Amino acid sequence: MCTLLATLSKKLPSSHRMKFYTDSIFIITGAGSGMGLSMTNLVLSKGGTVFALDKVEASILHLREQFQGQKLQAKVLDVADPKAIESFAAETIPQLNGRKLVLINNAGVALATGRFVDTPLEDFEWLLSINLWGVIRMTKSFLPYMLDTNQGHIVNLSSIFGLAGVTNQSAYSTSKFGVRGFSDVLRMELHGTPIKVTCVHPGGVKTNIARSSRMAGKVFTQEMMKEAISRFDTIAKTSPDKAAQLILRAAEKGQARLLIGADGRLFEWITRLFPTSYIGLLKFGLEKTFGDIYDKNGKPIS
Repeated sequence: MCTLLATLSKKLPSSHRMKFYTDSIFIITGAGSGMGLSMTNLVLSKGGTVFALDKVEASILHLREQFQGQKLQAKVLDVADPKAIESFAAETIPQLNGRKLVLINNAGVALATGRFVDTPLEDFEWLLSINLWGVIRMTKSFLPYMLDTNQGHIVNLSSIFGLAGVTNQSAYSTSKFGVRGFSDVLRMELHGTPIKVTCVHPGGVKTNIARSSRMAGKVFTQEMMKEAISRFDTIAKTSPDKAAQLILRAAEKGQARLLIGADGRLFEWITRLFPTSYIGLLKFGLEKTFGDIYDKNGKPIS
């Protein structure tokens, strides 16, 4: 009898986890590659329903082919396009039929420009329109549905660069700090309701974000880009599949914040202990790891 009870107790959490997937509908942005693709795959493998979104049409066609016959609707959507988001929400919300919605704001891009002084503002705005405004607009479109149904979960992808401001990453860090702050505000406003908010801070995850970075401005060269990609590949220790597992597990638990990777935990520890002096500590470590494209006087190294 004791053995039977022990066996049943082990199975109950598994059943609860499966219901999280089968009883919910998932909307995942940036689903065509990296963590987005891994999360799509994991949700579908557990019997969940996914609206997979990506701005690259070839990625959407591949998703439809790869997951043919599963509970997937793959659509082209650029989260930097407000009207496209409005249209998608208008056609999708009636299909949700009152079921719990899990919105995963995963889409994101990177920028290779050098320091802020050398970053063109139009490129800074381009990044914010995806990494921050995409999160805000998607949430604005679907939060009313969650409030009407009194259930739901919002998962926002920030970064370890949303824990610490990092040199040569002015646009990216700004966007990820924004996602972090926005998530905290939502969590406070929704406190006491069944609607949960999870903010995720990944460290180095083996995705193509470095390779697909937009190179802009007059400082960054192709050689610098190759070197940055090579160094990123060396230090990125977490696979997209592992990151996806951690993110979805955090959502199952209703976890408020998730740090991914040893580098994520290191950034959290340093910024908590040294809220201002972390600048010098991290600058030394980052320049040792990635090198620097500026000399001691702040001039680009040609």
